[in-house]
Amino acid sequence: MSVDAARAKRGGAALGCKRAFDFVSSLLGLVLLAPLFLIVGIVIKLDSPGPVFFRQTRVGRYGSMFRICKFRTMCTVQREGSPQITVAGDSRITRAGEYLRKYKLDELPQLFNVLCGEMSLVGPRPEVPKYVALYPPDSRDIVLSVRPGITDLAAIEFLDETALLAQAADPELYYVERVMPLKLELYLRYVREWSLMHDIQLIFKTLAKLAGPTKAV
Repeated sequence: MSVDAARAKRGGAALGCKRAFDFVSSLLGLVLLAPLFLIVGIVIKLDSPGPVFFRQTRVGRYGSMFRICKFRTMCTVQREGSPQITVAGDSRITRAGEYLRKYKLDELPQLFNVLCGEMSLVGPRPEVPKYVALYPPDSRDIVLSVRPGITDLAAIEFLDETALLAQAADPELYYVERVMPLKLELYLRYVREWSLMHDIQLIFKTLAKLAGPTKAV
């Protein structure tokens, strides 16, 4: 599937509906979750020094850069050259951060990115430039033809990614050679199969997976 074919499949009206759904849902979510945001913010500040939110440059639609917003789950002082992937049991993760990551609460501030139009509720997860540069050109163009999302097929499949990477002798190499190609296949599948109803189904699948049996951090 070419980039042009992918764009043709997503008509302007359909994309408009997707954006409207994202805007209304993210705005409603931020209003309803405001008390939870306040509680999480207080816990983070009491647990370790540093800001409540973590910002990092990610690659968005058409290759534009944006700053993703998450609750901070790691210590602010890190060694130079620290890896950009995180594994279960990483010493950089704070006590509060372990809990936030376990239940994916650290991802909630991305609703701000959705509200601003930098992300969608559902779409390929946004990567750091370092790893996007490793995508095959054809796949990269297709994946970046849509807004990145908070959840998608790959996010559901690799919900326990940090635990998986922790088992590898070289987590970053394992991610690049084994995990990333599988994620790319799921990203491309999402673009091919996209519909608003499919997005809604993926949101409910994500919630069901999070509500399932407790996994190890």
